[in-house]
Amino acid sequence: MDLQTYLTLDATDMAELIRSKEVKPSELLALSFQQLEKVNPTLNAVVHNRKEKVLAEANQLSIENRPFAGVPTLLKNISQSLKGEPLTSGSKLLKASVADHDSNLVGKLREAGFLFMGHTNTPEFGLKNITEPEVYGPTRNPWNSDYSPGGSSGGSATAIASGVVPLAGASDGGGSIRIPASFSGLFGLKPTRGRTPVGPGAGRQWQGASIDFVLSRSVRDSAAMLDLLQVVQPEAAFQTPLFPGSYKSEMEHGFDKALKIAYMIDSPVGTPISRDAKRAVERTVRWLEQQGHHVEEKDNNVDGIQLMKNYFLMNSGEISTVVSQLETGLGREITAEDVEIETWLLNVAGKSVSAAEYSGSLTSWDRAAAQMEELHQSYDFYITPATAYTAPKVGELTHSEAEQKQLREQILMADKKEQQAIIYDMFLPSLTYSPYTQLANLTGQPAISVPVHLSDDGMPLGVQIMASKGKENRLLQLAHQLEQSELWVGVKGNPYFD
Repeated sequence: MDLQTYLTLDATDMAELIRSKEVKPSELLALSFQQLEKVNPTLNAVVHNRKEKVLAEANQLSIENRPFAGVPTLLKNISQSLKGEPLTSGSKLLKASVADHDSNLVGKLREAGFLFMGHTNTPEFGLKNITEPEVYGPTRNPWNSDYSPGGSSGGSATAIASGVVPLAGASDGGGSIRIPASFSGLFGLKPTRGRTPVGPGAGRQWQGASIDFVLSRSVRDSAAMLDLLQVVQPEAAFQTPLFPGSYKSEMEHGFDKALKIAYMIDSPVGTPISRDAKRAVERTVRWLEQQGHHVEEKDNNVDGIQLMKNYFLMNSGEISTVVSQLETGLGREITAEDVEIETWLLNVAGKSVSAAEYSGSLTSWDRAAAQMEELHQSYDFYITPATAYTAPKVGELTHSEAEQKQLREQILMADKKEQQAIIYDMFLPSLTYSPYTQLANLTGQPAISVPVHLSDDGMPLGVQIMASKGKENRLLQLAHQLEQSELWVGVKGNPYFD
């Protein structure tokens, strides 16, 4: 097999070729590393490479009863721990950290036969919608290396969109699967809360806002991963009933009747949106109508600004807890110089959040979930842009040293109400790019980003489609139909696949 053939394959293709003994796992790995060594000096997708170890593992791998035996993949450098390997969460504080266990999700991937090449780049603690950690430097977008692939699963997105692997580990706590999918021309699914493995030892994952899964180029790979990874864990804080069928098989079935679909284009937090975002939704709506579905514009009645304020309040409390745990582990106080500005401000603000305020913020999530479920009593799907703009330039959303100094001074002088306002304003430029994705994290419902638009300057932008909890099968059906349509961009125009 040559490299050009390798680039055309998804994980399902690779697994079938290995099962039929048309290719060896070591051959696929060699091609994957060949592509990685070609692209990584420019794109900086992978920050930990375990080439020698994984090549040895490939030669000893048993392929019996392993659906993805020998398929190369990468893991996200947050929560997806691999025993004996670094897991730094994009933070210089954890640069020497080595995992002493596989995460439960990684364990399931290992059982399925995946070969782990290493870990991908992430922003510090996954706090940003770009991937530019100080410790590793920025990851760049394969479509144009002046731009970001998004975040926080930006390293994984770039590895896939540059042809290194067909799918990679990702997680989504505010859009971290769907934002990079939108910016990078990929398919991104955030499953229903409680659908995939958590832990060990970290069952709540930001109170259920965050979930681990994958990013992929093809819809069927994500469907197959949901078949593989769906679980009910007795010890988990959040659970959802197992889907009784096969996501991968069912996605190929057409809908038995016309769908009723709602959509919204305006930003839920009142920020401006681009002509590309508007056109992406409008073209998708026209296509759906041509398929015989009923589509209408409708507001979801959720107070988007208040919901985001409560989201950032939760972030404050969670990061303050993380920093406290790190201080215990390190045996010393963590200072502003130890962490990036977003981490530090959230930590300071989080120390002032009361239990009543924290509980109240979670209650607002539940109200939003009830409002969205009421909407889904009348509508099968809810559509928005996945992002309000195509990808930002590298460095565009990073604060200058002068801005960071000012923010550190402001947060210490502010009362707790003012601190939360400072947090909101700090994230507002980033939020302007991606104001739509957080809703599904807070309600717990599944959502996808589908690559259906290319801007005049050749950059992709996705459309987000949300469904009621537990309805990933319906989202995958619609995504599969879109994948066959003329709207689907995928790798068309991506210079690494020309």
